[in-house]
Amino acid sequence: MLKKLMLGVLGLVVLVVGIILVRTFTYGGSPVGGRVELPAAPEISAESAAEHLAEAIRFKTVTLSGGDPRPGQEGAWLSLQDWLVDTYPAAHAAMTRETVPGTLTLLYTWKGSDPSLKPLLLMAHQDVVPVNIGTEDDWTGAPFAGEIIDGYVYGRGAIDDKGNLIGLMEAAEGLAASGFQPKRTVMFMFGHDEEVLGSGAQAGIALLKSRGVEPEMALDEGFMVIDPSPITGKSMAFVGVSEKGYITLKLTVVAAGGHSSQPPRNSADVALSRAIVALDENQMPADFSKPPVSELFLASGQDMPFMQRMALANLWLFQGAVESSMAKVPAGNAMIRTTTAPTMLSGSAKENVLPQRAMAMVNFRIHPNDTPESVMAHVKEVTKDIEGLEIEIGGDGISSPASPVSPTDNRAYAVLASVAAEVGNGAPVAPALVIGATDSRYAAAITQNIYRFAPALMSPEDLTGFHGTNERISVENMARLSKGYAQVILGMDGPDS
Repeated sequence: MLKKLMLGVLGLVVLVVGIILVRTFTYGGSPVGGRVELPAAPEISAESAAEHLAEAIRFKTVTLSGGDPRPGQEGAWLSLQDWLVDTYPAAHAAMTRETVPGTLTLLYTWKGSDPSLKPLLLMAHQDVVPVNIGTEDDWTGAPFAGEIIDGYVYGRGAIDDKGNLIGLMEAAEGLAASGFQPKRTVMFMFGHDEEVLGSGAQAGIALLKSRGVEPEMALDEGFMVIDPSPITGKSMAFVGVSEKGYITLKLTVVAAGGHSSQPPRNSADVALSRAIVALDENQMPADFSKPPVSELFLASGQDMPFMQRMALANLWLFQGAVESSMAKVPAGNAMIRTTTAPTMLSGSAKENVLPQRAMAMVNFRIHPNDTPESVMAHVKEVTKDIEGLEIEIGGDGISSPASPVSPTDNRAYAVLASVAAEVGNGAPVAPALVIGATDSRYAAAITQNIYRFAPALMSPEDLTGFHGTNERISVENMARLSKGYAQVILGMDGPDS
């Protein structure tokens, strides 16, 4: 009897090991989405594109808060826009340009010859974030000097997002100068205030919607080819197919207050602290079964180390370990769940006075698996036993859901994946979740095919320049951007599918 039991257990172990190995070796064998043969793009000078970006950086289009630029402070934007006209004459001769009413957002239209084809919408933004006071001398090239040093263009906006804007205009100029006439209408929208909630792009999308415009694809900033990728340790391209939503909740505890010499056991500060700790210890759930997370892992499977690949191929057995491992890395944790971030705290105005109101702002970046309503329900459930706690939407009352997950089985994704693979010299291409916000989130009102990708190849070191010190982009990447955007336009210049 014991022998039969032992043989049965052994057989079960062999079966489980066999299943694990088969699933591991067959995981991620095929790329996500299709691929297309890319047409040749016109020759575009990398050095000229880099110099044009350097010039664009010198226009200090800095936004600090909603409503920027204030009346009378539009000079940098208007000068940049005049410069675009002078710098790209062929593109401006081929396209019509308008300013979205009530904004400084630009909308270009390059009319196609086939009105039955839905248009292509390409997006970027003109504004940049400020430079932290006192850090100016830490830059290799001055933040707004637009200097080219050792093969890199330095300056605020080089990556976010004037590099992409200039890349788009270089592509348009090159195509127009070569005599290209699109079959599919091509539209460019350059928002003026993306860094402060993007009211310009929102108005621009509303304008297109009022005209009945339904793009076949909207493309904006977000991801690129990263070498090495933090997932595989090798070169890998990411195409954003969704981006996180946003909500800030205000947590308030009201108490009697009084002198600190006679503190109660559960003061307002203590109760509020318990709420924050409860939220930190009870994170929103992760879900590996749905796109874009499921497709991201699948697309990167072939390049993963064996143990990592085995765990992801067998989540039925290893999901707890995978979730625990990813949760330890901020970027990994942001990828798999709605994140919880206490950001602002306030209480007493003096060190020996107990607060009558203790308040915390907690910011949540909402995963496509969740909604603003489910976040609120989660917070209420986790903190339900904390007496006197009030919960309401904080900040400016702004709340937005995650954007819908765009499909990967259409021509739009196939074109982007093909461009990305070429930029990455054959690197795998994976759908991914953008953890920040872009102007393209508003485009969900007019199309389901929204993607966030720039045809550039960057290292993790390069990416530290986003909103940071020494923001820069290589001259070589300016060539990639210009060529890649031209290939996107050419690759999409055919029947919808």
